[in-house]
Amino acid sequence: FGSSLSCPSRPAPPASSPAPPLALPAAGMAKVACKKGGRKSQEPVTRDYTIHLHKLLHKIQFKKRAPRAIREIRKFAAKAMTTKDVRIDTKLNKFVWSNGVRNVPTRVRVRMSRKRNEDEEAKEKTFTLVQHVPVESFKNLQTETVRDD
Repeated sequence: FGSSLSCPSRPAPPASSPAPPLALPAAGMAKVACKKGGRKSQEPVTRDYTIHLHKLLHKIQFKKRAPRAIREIRKFAAKAMTTKDVRIDTKLNKFVWSNGVRNVPTRVRVRMSRKRNEDEEAKEKTFTLVQHVPVESFKNLQTETVRDD
C-alpha cells in the first residue's frame, strides 16, 4: 500500500502521521491507475535544429554522400519529432546538393514543423515538414522552439 514505487502525479502519504491500526481503504475508493510509458503528445510544434552532417557522413563513399545526407536528415527529423512521415522541402534539398554529390555542407540549420495531416485516410495523424534556415554562422546556436503565428 505505501510502497516507494508510487505514481509521480500522486503525492505519497505523509510518514509523520501513522494510520490507525487495521485501517483498510473503503470499498468506494478506487485505485487511480498511473499511466506509464504514455505516448508523447503529437501536437503541432515548430523547432529550429542544427544538424551536423559532417559527422553523419564520415567514411561514406563520395557518390553516396548527398543521398545519405538527405536520409540522415529524414532520420533525425523522425526521431526528434516522433513522426514516421517526414517531408523535406525542395530548398533544403537544393542546399544539400549545392556543392555536388561529394561535398555536402558540414552543417545545416533546419526548421522542423510537426503538422496535422489534413488527409483523412492517411496512416499517420501527423507529419514533419523540414525546411532550410539560412544562417551566416553556426556558432552558439541552440535548439529553439519557434512560435507559430
